[in-house]
Amino acid sequence: MEDTVLSPSDFVALLNQTLEFAYPAVSIEGELSNFRVSKNRWVYFDLKDELSSVSFFGTVYMLPGPLEDGLVVRAVGSPRLHPRFGFNLNLRSLMPVGEGSLKKAAQLLQAKLQAEGLFAPERKRLLPLAPSRVGLITAANSAAYHDFIKILDERWGGVEVLLADTYVQGDQAPAQIVQAIELLNKLSNLPEVIVITRGGGSVDDLAAFNDERVVRAVAASRVPTLVAVGHEVDISLAELAADVRASTPSNAVQILVPDRGAELAALASVQQALKRGLQNYHQQAIIQLRQDRRNLSELISATLAGETVRLEHLRRLLDLFDPKAALKRGYAIVSRGGQHIKSASQVKTGNALAVQLHDGTIGATVTKVSRG
Repeated sequence: MEDTVLSPSDFVALLNQTLEFAYPAVSIEGELSNFRVSKNRWVYFDLKDELSSVSFFGTVYMLPGPLEDGLVVRAVGSPRLHPRFGFNLNLRSLMPVGEGSLKKAAQLLQAKLQAEGLFAPERKRLLPLAPSRVGLITAANSAAYHDFIKILDERWGGVEVLLADTYVQGDQAPAQIVQAIELLNKLSNLPEVIVITRGGGSVDDLAAFNDERVVRAVAASRVPTLVAVGHEVDISLAELAADVRASTPSNAVQILVPDRGAELAALASVQQALKRGLQNYHQQAIIQLRQDRRNLSELISATLAGETVRLEHLRRLLDLFDPKAALKRGYAIVSRGGQHIKSASQVKTGNALAVQLHDGTIGATVTKVSRG
C-alpha cells in the first residue's frame, strides 16, 4: 500500500482538523519569555520550562494587565499549525499563577493605572444613602452572596437586588465580571449602586480582581461602585478603582445601608428631644406672654397718667387765655361796628362803641380821644 502523499496545504489542514478534534483547548503553565506586543494589538510570547518552549499568539484584549518575562503564567490556547509561520497556540486566556507572579503582575498594573489617575481620590463618588435598587455581582451559590442578602435584610430590608451571577475566580471570571458591569450599566432602570463582592481566598483565588479588564470596567461604570473582595487585609486593584471599598461582604452592607434598629432608636430620641423642646418653648412662651401683658398694662397706665397731666396743663392754659376769664377780672372788650378796638387811633369823637363786660354789653359814645 502506497503512502498517502499530501500537499503542504492539505497537510496543514489535516493536522489542524486532528488537533481541533483531539485538543480543542489546552492549559499550559510555565515561565513567560520573549513577551512582546506588536502594533498595540498583537501579543507574542513563549511558555517554557527546563526542557521545552511553546509559542503563543493572541490579542492585547486577552491580557490581564502588564506582564514581563520571568513571570509564571497559565495560558489557555488552541494548538494550530499556521501555513506560513509554523506551530503555535492561539491564545484564549492568560493569567499569572503563584503568589510571587500574581503580586508582581499586580504591582506592574497598579503602577500603570496609578499613572493614568485611575485611583485618584477626586474620581470617587458618594454612594446614595439607603439605596432601594442595588446591582450585585457575585457567585449566586457563594457564602458571600448569602451573607450579603442576610445582613441586608436584617439591617434595612426592602432593597431590590439585581443579581448578576458570575464566576469570581478562575480563567472565566474576569470576562464574566466585566460583562456583568456593562449589563447593569445598560439597564433602562439603572441600579443606584453596583456591589461587587466575594469572600476570602488565596492570591490565586482573588486574581480576577487584579485583572486590568475588571479594574477598568469598575472605573468606567457610570453607576457608583462598591467593591468588597476577600478579607480585610486583602486589597485588590478593583477595590482601589471603586468609588468605595469595603473590607468584607458584611462590611459592604454596613456601608451601603444604615441599621434599621439604630435608626428607629435615633428617631425616637429625636422625637423625645423635639417633644421636650416644644414643651419648654410653650412654657417659656406662656411666661413671656404674661410678662409682656404686665409690661403692656404698666405702659398703658403710665401713658394715661402722663396724658392726664398734660391735659390738665392744657386746661389751665385755656383758662388762662380765655377772654371771659379776663372779663371777670374787670377787663372789657371795646368794639365798633363789630371790629375790636386795639388802638385809640381807630376811633374819633362821636363814634358809637360797644363795651363788652363779663355780664353784659354797654353802648357808649366817644366824647374825647386822648393818645399816648
